[in-house]
Amino acid sequence: MIDVNCLIGAYPFRELPHPAPDVLVRVLAREGLDGAWVGHLPTAFHRDVTAGNEALFAALEPHRALLEPVPAIRPGWPHWQLALANAHADGARAIRAYPVQWGMGAHDARLAALAQACAEIGLPLVLTTRFEDVRQRSALDSSSDLTGAHIRAIVRADPNARVIVTCAGRALIEESHWGLTPDERARLWWDISWIWGPPEDDLAHLLQTVGAERFLFGSAWPLRLAQSPIASLDLLPPELRPLFTAEVP
Repeated sequence: MIDVNCLIGAYPFRELPHPAPDVLVRVLAREGLDGAWVGHLPTAFHRDVTAGNEALFAALEPHRALLEPVPAIRPGWPHWQLALANAHADGARAIRAYPVQWGMGAHDARLAALAQACAEIGLPLVLTTRFEDVRQRSALDSSSDLTGAHIRAIVRADPNARVIVTCAGRALIEESHWGLTPDERARLWWDISWIWGPPEDDLAHLLQTVGAERFLFGSAWPLRLAQSPIASLDLLPPELRPLFTAEVP
């Protein structure tokens, strides 16, 4: 099983314990995971993502058998198309974008252009709903959560766009999923890092209603514990556990 939502690097608003790739490799081994897609956490808050992407590729180079880079591309920044092409050539597994951190509205033409460009080269686009619950968020962090309008607009930007949304809860998942056509839903996946298990049983409900094939394993490490989504899977009713195959797009 692959964790599609891991990060390395410092977080601007609080200290993180050892957010380094060698530590992540040990976490994967401890939890029995086969690998991870890895982004660079500080880059989400940078205007220019170039240095962060360079740091990501350099840090992951000794661990590429397990850790696949997912660099960030900020559409509208000078030469972003070239940066995307270079990331693809360097073996990026997917591309991350942070619309709310970058002040981009749901119907920003730059986001549509990025979705189209990713679709053209066959890379999924990874979006992050939130890094922390609003109740924990620093007063210096003025970013809102990703909205359903963002998700729907990006999915609809290109008929071949594949989109993975991380750190979403049941409300956002249902709002977005049921607002899309069946063809559009088939190109949208969600990680389970922020979906509650018992007693709410949101994960079980979503697997039955939205469809287990729409969900991927993700932990949001190191902001959240890798054990949390594993526990949520362990607590599923026995008849639902075989449905969760977590096949990455």
